[in-house]
Amino acid sequence: MSKLVTIFGGSGFVGRYIARRMAKEGWRVRVAVRNTNEAMFVRPYGVVGQVEPVFCNIRDDASVAAVTQGADAVVNCVGVLDETGKNTFAAVQAEGAARIARIAAAHGVARMVHISAIGADAEAPSQYSQTKAAGEAGVLQYMPDAVILRPSIIFGAEDQFFNRFAGMSRLGPILPIIGAGTRFQPVFVDDVAAAAVKGVTGQVAGGIYELGGPDVHTFRELMQLMLGVIRRRRLIVDTPFWAARVMAFGFGVLRAVSFGLIKGPVTKDQVINLAVDNVVSDTARGFEALGIQPTAMEAVLPDYLWRFRPSGQYAAIKESAKNLRA
Repeated sequence: MSKLVTIFGGSGFVGRYIARRMAKEGWRVRVAVRNTNEAMFVRPYGVVGQVEPVFCNIRDDASVAAVTQGADAVVNCVGVLDETGKNTFAAVQAEGAARIARIAAAHGVARMVHISAIGADAEAPSQYSQTKAAGEAGVLQYMPDAVILRPSIIFGAEDQFFNRFAGMSRLGPILPIIGAGTRFQPVFVDDVAAAAVKGVTGQVAGGIYELGGPDVHTFRELMQLMLGVIRRRRLIVDTPFWAARVMAFGFGVLRAVSFGLIKGPVTKDQVINLAVDNVVSDTARGFEALGIQPTAMEAVLPDYLWRFRPSGQYAAIKESAKNLRA
């Protein structure tokens, strides 16, 4: 019988790519999610019955144990950028990660891959980065040979970065950002998935790997690149951090008094993160150690950002027509 991997958050942005690759490797894939109805799209990744969504709440021991039973490997892709209800940074990224590792170890699971993030540090100023570090520590406590992947900001067809700002660019002549000078090293989602597969299949040694694409850009440069792809000219305005903190505080108050019904464009914790560079450290193991050549943004962004162009799918045709008339 083929081996079984349980992917926590396997229908999410990164998880779905890992699920698809694991199915191609011939593994049975158990996609552990909170809402199985919304995860049915993963089933065609393999043959009938090979990829199956199952319910799981990573805040509950019994729920995690049920989907871990019989697995040869587990992958944890669950994380949050914003706290909502009981899904706090601590509950999901620290306690949830440790719970998965503890139960996996108790069930004799051979391998674990954990998706963390560059900047994970117990001494970091943001709760997001602190809890990412706590999650890593919890994983290594119970699964010391686990492969931990720390990607920079991830791009791909379903991303919430380039898609979000490309959408904002259609609203007016100004594109506001926070932390224009902060550096990022965007990494293609399928490259992260390829790294995870190597960890699941035992092709690489355990430990921490920092994943970044081939190029480092400031936030402003990334927005200029994105605007070039979607053929739009916008004034990029850098919001000062002091103003961003005031804005985040105001929206935080509104969110509290509205019991979560009103959500702002940015939180206090996100503002703190935007002040810190998000690039691979000089001493870290990365794609080279994994034997993977990272994909450049220029090779991927046009494939999914074309819909934000003024003429959408017809933009290239119109440009060709102009050249013919010239």
